[in-house]
Amino acid sequence: MKKILIVDDEPNIVMSLEYTFKKNNFEVYIARDGQEALDILKAKFPDVIILDVMMPMVDGYATLEQIKKDSNLTHTKVIFLSAKNKESDIEKGMALGANAYLTKPFSIKKVVEKVQELVS
Repeated sequence: MKKILIVDDEPNIVMSLEYTFKKNNFEVYIARDGQEALDILKAKFPDVIILDVMMPMVDGYATLEQIKKDSNLTHTKVIFLSAKNKESDIEKGMALGANAYLTKPFSIKKVVEKVQELVS
């Protein structure tokens, strides 16, 4: 079973993504901010991380920088899912090593397709 970590501080987004990925046979972990995500990643090594940029404590960019330093997570794919949709935001996310950058509002179908594409 593929594992996914959803990192977002918006409960409605977390709930809809969690429901969708459980329905698609993923083991789902949830973090509400970057620090919580980093704590989870000490013990769990997901195949994919869906990561918001604007969050309390540690933002998505800083979280990704930490993820990239962890040798246990080299296989993990990271998708930014953010309302920050300027070209410079997207370029920054990709430059930090994200595998994809999707903008909010988003289509659940597109998110699932992108995740499936990255894990297959």
